[in-house]
Amino acid sequence: MRIQEAYRLVTLAGGAHSVHSVAHRETFHPVIGPVAEAEALYVRQLNLLERLRAQPGEFVVWDVGLGAAANALTVLRAARSLPGRLRMISFDHTLEPLEFALRHADRLGYFGGYDEPLRTLMTRSRATFQDGERSVVWELLLGDFPSRVDSWKDGAARPPAPEAILFDAYSPAKNPAMWTQPLFAGLFQALDSHKPCALPTYSRSTMLRVSLLLAGFYVGAGHATGEKEETTIAANTPELIAEPLGQRWLQRARHSTSAEPLWEPAYRQARLTADTWDRLLGHPQFAALDAAK
Repeated sequence: MRIQEAYRLVTLAGGAHSVHSVAHRETFHPVIGPVAEAEALYVRQLNLLERLRAQPGEFVVWDVGLGAAANALTVLRAARSLPGRLRMISFDHTLEPLEFALRHADRLGYFGGYDEPLRTLMTRSRATFQDGERSVVWELLLGDFPSRVDSWKDGAARPPAPEAILFDAYSPAKNPAMWTQPLFAGLFQALDSHKPCALPTYSRSTMLRVSLLLAGFYVGAGHATGEKEETTIAANTPELIAEPLGQRWLQRARHSTSAEPLWEPAYRQARLTADTWDRLLGHPQFAALDAAK
């Protein structure tokens, strides 16, 4: 399928434009649009500006799901007024959505000033440039992301550990390989325990949250965005979680019909097993709640 047939430009209810994947039957950043969603989900939820001000050295962001580049560009644009260094590492298996989006840059409206770095990134997999007050190194790692994470477990070289992860894959029903518990466990193992790191994502599913907890993350309720009253934020330290999941959520998870993680890249819904429930109860996030009673 040609790029022009694989993707469509769509107009959202508020008037913003976005990209729709025909094959996945999903629209990128639906409802409020690419920039508004990225600002709410990533820039504000990550307390990005405050963390950049407090970080004197290089700040590393993993952009998991480059897509049409709205998330990465919104983060870059937010950071450009602050001095320092930012390393953006984008992962995806294809550049097709970005190539399509660049053909419609005027209507999408978020590419202004970044066309040249993006084209360098696409052709050379690396772009180094000055962006306002901040120096930027942007790297592109194309390929199957789950396979890449698996290779890290086997000792393959991996990028510098991040302070923030923008996690934006197609939904679990359409792309289950990107939502398995082993993938999140591999992500957690790739973090540096001495570098606080937060991972926001648009989903609030119980299955996702259980997967993140079992991987080792602390997990909390994330900011509302668009039609979603709540999203999810995970981190390797509880200090980055403003609203941690508590006992009420734990009990809902116990009775949910869709809580058991995906252990294989095949979508299905299932209740928690006894083993998973026991592992959840042993997580420090909930053990601390029990101790405080």
